[in-house]
Amino acid sequence: MPSMDAARRRLRLSDAHVSVLGLLVEEGQVPDELARAHAELQEAGLLDSDSKISADLYPLVSTLMEPRVIARVEVTGPQGATQSGAVVGDDFIFTHESWPGEAESEYVPAEPEMLVWALARMVDLHRDFTAEVDSGEVIGSTMGTLDRVLERMENGEFEEPEAVAAAVGAPARLTEVLAQLNCMWRMTVVWKGAEEPRGEGGLAVSALAVWDCGLEGYWVRELPAEPVADGQVDGSSELRVRRTTAKELWQLITDLLPAGSQLASPPKPQSAS
Repeated sequence: MPSMDAARRRLRLSDAHVSVLGLLVEEGQVPDELARAHAELQEAGLLDSDSKISADLYPLVSTLMEPRVIARVEVTGPQGATQSGAVVGDDFIFTHESWPGEAESEYVPAEPEMLVWALARMVDLHRDFTAEVDSGEVIGSTMGTLDRVLERMENGEFEEPEAVAAAVGAPARLTEVLAQLNCMWRMTVVWKGAEEPRGEGGLAVSALAVWDCGLEGYWVRELPAEPVADGQVDGSSELRVRRTTAKELWQLITDLLPAGSQLASPPKPQSAS
């Protein structure tokens, strides 16, 4: 069920609830398949009986309808995949975080100075006391080999890393690192750029893919290089990961976000005739 914490300006909404709010703003009506989500919003007091959106939702809805920057965070771990992120508008910033197995995400307002911190928290970026400073160790293989290693892990085949490496033809160091895997995460930032568009749909894109391997530290995936488009990678694609530090990852997350000069100017309001 959707809900609101007015004291802290927090909201719990599912994708269906967000779709209902967007449709009400754009079209003023909701299709039958979203009737339940519509009713839940009314029951929670976020819509009145005439489907008018509560004033408390204005900052979030206005930001979602006209975003300047969108950050998506995909985390894949033992409990499956979760989707979190942030939306930056002209006047407001909202972060949203999901919980494994839950339909709703928590939407919370954020200040610009806290955006990198919020994104880092979504992937549980923390000091790694076991890593050598800037170790720079590199492991190379192929994406097909990686898939075979992960498949054995998902099937509960917990042999010694050396046995897995021998069984699937993987580098022994790759299986040693993956034996300590906590999660894999990917952070993607899209925006309408001030320069020539270089991504899908006329959007500029930057992205980062990382393995959090516990005692084996953090590894950034350098190949296939992000952002990766659908169909661009197959089993023969080269895999290269490099051990990194939390400090470097903080800077890489910071670098994903566009500077103000990289953003397209907002559309000018039309003057009344």
